[in-house]
Amino acid sequence: MHQVRVLAGRGLRARLSYMLPDVGEQTEGRVDMGDISVDIAVIGAGTAGLSAYREARKSTDRLALIEGGPLGTTCARVGCMPSKLLIAAANARHATRRLPEFGIEVGEARVDGRAVMDRVKRERDRFVGFVVEAVEKLPDEHVFRSRARFEDDTTLRLDDGRRIRAERTVIATGSRPSVLRQFEAAEDLLTTSDDVFYWDDLPGSVAVFGAGVIGLELGQALHRLGVRVRLFGKDCLVGPLTDPEIRSSAIRTIGSEVPAALDADDVDISRDGDAVVIRFTAGGEEREERFDRLLAATGRRPNLDDLGLENTSLELDDKGVPVCDPLSTQCGDAPIFIAGDADTKLPLLHEASDDGHLAGENAATWPRVMRRSRRTPLAIVFSDPEIAMIGQSHAELTGAGTDFAVGEVSFEDQGRSRVMLVNRGLLRVYAEHGTGLLLGAEMMAPAGEHLAHLLAWAIASRMTVGEMLQRPFYHPTIEEGLRTALRECLNALGMGPQPPLNCLDCGPGG
Repeated sequence: MHQVRVLAGRGLRARLSYMLPDVGEQTEGRVDMGDISVDIAVIGAGTAGLSAYREARKSTDRLALIEGGPLGTTCARVGCMPSKLLIAAANARHATRRLPEFGIEVGEARVDGRAVMDRVKRERDRFVGFVVEAVEKLPDEHVFRSRARFEDDTTLRLDDGRRIRAERTVIATGSRPSVLRQFEAAEDLLTTSDDVFYWDDLPGSVAVFGAGVIGLELGQALHRLGVRVRLFGKDCLVGPLTDPEIRSSAIRTIGSEVPAALDADDVDISRDGDAVVIRFTAGGEEREERFDRLLAATGRRPNLDDLGLENTSLELDDKGVPVCDPLSTQCGDAPIFIAGDADTKLPLLHEASDDGHLAGENAATWPRVMRRSRRTPLAIVFSDPEIAMIGQSHAELTGAGTDFAVGEVSFEDQGRSRVMLVNRGLLRVYAEHGTGLLLGAEMMAPAGEHLAHLLAWAIASRMTVGEMLQRPFYHPTIEEGLRTALRECLNALGMGPQPPLNCLDCGPGG
């Protein structure tokens, strides 16, 4: 994460050291210490930046990797890995509460919040250590532990006064949590999704604002660890889902477990002693609740504020992000490329890695710039059941006027899901009329991360629904539910018969 600024809202507690740069603050009166000339400068040593650096290094050794914040990627420090550690603990405890349904009696599983967070932090630090070690092994002359600002398209000024003349630059500055101004009323009880992974103990209660990916994952995990949670959302949006049927199913599923106000309106936040007071309207009813913490999980914003983009020739969008070609990562015609979360389009680790690779490759060969096709879109939310988006979404297909058919399966009566007591959720697949090509899918489903990969690979291979049904489906597996959806879709395409009843083909719930 590069160039993170403290969000200086009234009473908002100072960010912990992991959010602050470990280099000196920029001051006036720097002495010009001479220019450094390189072929390629990469700003940011996260996933995208390191990927760009490695690719560029194949072509030149005249490189500058500039990082003014703490080392270690967003994924390792405050994203993918620590969140999964917290979720794993939460799901382990939740599993013990389901044991009586299997006929197994056990006592109540007691949660030691300090022990839970100690493991999260220890394992998190281990993952971060791998990244730090990798950077420390890079040539000293390549690594600049400083902030940087553009003076023009090919000139970067470092905090210590040095100037880097770079023929090409890759912007890979990452992102930080977005905090709405109204949250500042919580004062020092306001926390961000990054802060969670530096807690020493679990709080008694948390108001989670945001029902997107981060809010869903953290809200459900904290609830399962015994924290009193209410999940606040807007317009009944759930994660990245766009299919109305899947969204409705997800609202019912999440709402049956985690107290939620996904249509919260007239929200008023205030501080009263050691509590955050939330007054809101949901379902036409006015309510008031008190919490120990307010967790802002309302998305992330790119770290571009202090990069001096106004000094470049780049065209910026209404959010201040450079306009770029997603198939080349080049910003306009300038020798500047942007990768990873700084671009905001696909804030996912595998996409950041791909971005960095492409940006580094094109920076190395500039002015010859290649456009590359991107991988099949794949996004997963590690809620329970898991949410997944694969290929083209329902909204994208509908908005483009695509003529497509839908097949679905509910997991409530799916055989293996019922056996395992994970029988919740809905999967819908989309295929093109005329060709039968699989176009996309949305789901909230058990084993969703695995089903999503199968579907992504099939779409990438340009498989038709009929071809997918020629592949083996073992019995009894959750994957048989996918087969049911594919059969329904084939019938809706007019390319296959009505699917057989569950008990007539391969056993119950096939």
